[in-house]
Amino acid sequence: MRPAGALVVLSLVLVACGGGSSKSASPGDALVGLFRIASGSCDSSSPTGSWFRMVQPGGNPASGPYVSNPDSTCADATVTALAAGSDGGLRAGSFQPQPDPPFDANGGSTASRVIQPQAFFAVVFGVSTNEKDPQTGATVTAPTITHRGAILHGDLSAVSVSWNQQHFNQGAPKPGGSTADAANGTYDESKHTYSLDWTSHIEGGPFNGFTGMWHFEGSVELAT
Repeated sequence: MRPAGALVVLSLVLVACGGGSSKSASPGDALVGLFRIASGSCDSSSPTGSWFRMVQPGGNPASGPYVSNPDSTCADATVTALAAGSDGGLRAGSFQPQPDPPFDANGGSTASRVIQPQAFFAVVFGVSTNEKDPQTGATVTAPTITHRGAILHGDLSAVSVSWNQQHFNQGAPKPGGSTADAANGTYDESKHTYSLDWTSHIEGGPFNGFTGMWHFEGSVELAT
């Protein structure tokens, strides 16, 4: 049996190391509300605002090679500029499900709440977040974004892209995946601005084995 003094010392060590504090073990403080999407711009040598890129199999997000989108409005056609949808951006803490039907007569996405649907190889793609992922059928949580100071982490497993009559989970992490694959970014608490980056492997369809690369930035409107 341990002496009482030893138990006190052990308790103090656990608290100091975070072992006795649930707050230290938490991923951070949740930011619930609307993450507005600033429109992408291709006026400079590197894209600004919000954008999407696709990495070819065997490549990496830092150096590619990337897929050129013939419908991109950018001089660098590997970048597809994004603009806010009817909700103004991505909601954390709630879903923005796809409409019914999810596709128009041309196979283009009708999901327009998160982003304005953008053309990709002559067919528009859209983004939605759904309690039941349309591709995998998995039940997922609503987007969750937390911060520790200026550092953001996001569970975006609910993010789905619809394009050409097909659904592609573009979550980070994938449904049931490791939290090590979560979205990451920065947050300016005084200005309520953010940037958020993530990559997500594409499974199925003509781009099977490619990787989606996403960058959202803009302002945050916290729920009251």
